[in-house]
Amino acid sequence: MRITVLGSGAGGGFPQWNCNCRNCAGVRDGSVRAKPRTQSSLFVRPHEGADGVLFNASPDVLEQVRSCAALQPARRLRDTAIAAVVLVDGQVDHATGLLMLRERTSPLPVWCTEAVAADLDSGLPVFGVLRHYCGVDPHAIPLDGASFTLPAVPDLTLRALPVAGKAAPYSPHRREGAPGDNIGVTITDRRRGTSAFYAPGLMEVSPPVFDAMHGADAVLVDGTFWTDDEMIRLGLSRHRARDMGHLALSGRGGMIEWLARLPPRTRRCLIHVNNTNPILDEDSPERAALAQAGIEVCEDGMEIVL
Repeated sequence: MRITVLGSGAGGGFPQWNCNCRNCAGVRDGSVRAKPRTQSSLFVRPHEGADGVLFNASPDVLEQVRSCAALQPARRLRDTAIAAVVLVDGQVDHATGLLMLRERTSPLPVWCTEAVAADLDSGLPVFGVLRHYCGVDPHAIPLDGASFTLPAVPDLTLRALPVAGKAAPYSPHRREGAPGDNIGVTITDRRRGTSAFYAPGLMEVSPPVFDAMHGADAVLVDGTFWTDDEMIRLGLSRHRARDMGHLALSGRGGMIEWLARLPPRTRRCLIHVNNTNPILDEDSPERAALAQAGIEVCEDGMEIVL
């Protein structure tokens, strides 16, 4: 199984277009050693040369396709290696890229939970718009822990797990929450038995979530903020990380502590990194702390082979 990180940044990418925080200003003027990042997305295929699954369709998807030759195999006049799309939530940075795929020559197979499908039919009517173009072939992701396969990519097995988080701001259940607003996904190579757990948005690591992380060969999990009050301290928001549906990396009970409990063989990767997070600075003490803990920071174009 080959996992390509198409985008590793949070909403807005890095540098964010209107942000002049230390990271964003520094990467523009060269005073901070950091790599630009597009918004969070993966492309997973069972083996080299195979069609695969796009996990989350970010607004940067066209740039991501241009940057990854595997997504455009050029076997016919109109072609793509994207056999299906799986959405882990309905956030703008994970779903609006579907509109960029409207030139597809057949309905776009999209797998998401019923809660997300309802949001994409109403609050943010992406599905309705696509019906005027290529069309949508929607499939409901089961939330009962059952494994499922995508017909176009039968060598991969998926299992979804509801996780604590926030629905998109436009969702009618932003405050109350509904089952399936946010999921993590275990992706398994049926031939080799290897697996990865992907959850770019996590507000807490519940026992089922930790079990999924513990059983995976690689985890790609929420690396959005270093501290819970990061945005408040910088004067960029009145909300804490947990108010936005994210578990901070540092501090008691933070993501770093949870990752330290995984087996030594587990590859630990952080994805969906916000532009304000000091780990983007490759010379920062926070980045050094991650390296010492054996934790990687995802970069656009990074490949994981399991």
